[in-house]
Amino acid sequence: MRFADIQLLRYRLEEFDALAPRQRVLIYHLSEAALAGRDVLWDQNCRLGLALRALLEAVFVRFDGDRTSPDFVAFQTYVRRVWFANGPHHHYSGDKFAPGFGREFFAQAVRQTRSEAFVSDELLRLVFDPQFMPRRVCQTEGEDLIEGSSMNYYAEGITQAEAEAFYAARKAADPDPARPVSHGLNSQLARRADGTLEERTWRVGGMYGRAIERIVNHLEAAAQVAETPAQRAVVESLVAFYRTGDLSQFDRYTIAWVRQTDSDVDFVNGFTETYGDPLGLKASWEGYAYYTDRAATHRATTLAGNAAWFEAHSPVDARFKKAEVKGVSARVVRAAMLGGDLYPASAIGINLPNSNWVRAEHGSKSVTISNLTAAYNRAARGSGMLEEFAPNAETVALVRRY
Repeated sequence: MRFADIQLLRYRLEEFDALAPRQRVLIYHLSEAALAGRDVLWDQNCRLGLALRALLEAVFVRFDGDRTSPDFVAFQTYVRRVWFANGPHHHYSGDKFAPGFGREFFAQAVRQTRSEAFVSDELLRLVFDPQFMPRRVCQTEGEDLIEGSSMNYYAEGITQAEAEAFYAARKAADPDPARPVSHGLNSQLARRADGTLEERTWRVGGMYGRAIERIVNHLEAAAQVAETPAQRAVVESLVAFYRTGDLSQFDRYTIAWVRQTDSDVDFVNGFTETYGDPLGLKASWEGYAYYTDRAATHRATTLAGNAAWFEAHSPVDARFKKAEVKGVSARVVRAAMLGGDLYPASAIGINLPNSNWVRAEHGSKSVTISNLTAAYNRAARGSGMLEEFAPNAETVALVRRY
């Protein structure tokens, strides 16, 4: 399917049937955990995101007028773009979508579908006023980056200077500056009635608590069918983080996740990437469930096993080379389920964790996702790109073969 600047691709789960029944049950629960946080991301992206989705879906589903009219076709494209981006802003550029349909058409469609209960003045401004919430993330020099952004990591009225001062104090008070926790990673910064600032932590019993409870329920079920004791310990450690919101516990979970490399099924679940926060502190929610592509992993493992050689012979200044290369884990996997900020615009690889000290002391996991790259490759066939950039016919033949 194509619409606007989007093409949707199908990816395949090769060799899924070759997995043991217990592994497939494990993937099921990890997949459900990856789906359960969808609304968390929508709310993180924009405080009006969930309300907008409810309004658009009510009109879209109930509409029984002319679905071939230019206005409805434009409305359909707008709805699909909002679905794809998990909100009203483009998933890459962050600019707000222009509706492409008229305000009068929309008002009539709302009345015809009896969707008035979903409408508010703010939602109408969000759709039709280009100056209202124009960008999800502002990075314009000289502007207040929080006030200029439509993301929902900071409550209304909080300024960039206030947020920076709040977290500077947190970082200064960190008991172990050499191994700092990721301050602000799993919370919204809000203002109390007395004007002081507080964090609304994303955890069971806290902000996003209902969605996180569903995530935890499936993670606990996944722990019961884990492939190894180490994998079960990883899942239980993540559950402990979701229950407490303790960022020190998040580091303990992350270290256990990096070290656990002896299973065919693995996952990512939680508050991970900070690109959606103009200050680079707060993380969007994402979920992944995947299983090993064994033939491709054998090739990647051979490269990873020689990481020290590549480090020693890389053409960078010797000052920046590691004397000892630790914990390099390279795998090729097949995605079974994508969720949150990894869906539907998914990465084709993962390199985690993001904590610099955890990476330095415990290593990282580097994952390439073969069935997603295969989907891209299939979609690119016939586009002319290969013929344009390959140096000769022999190279074209090799690329097509392999």
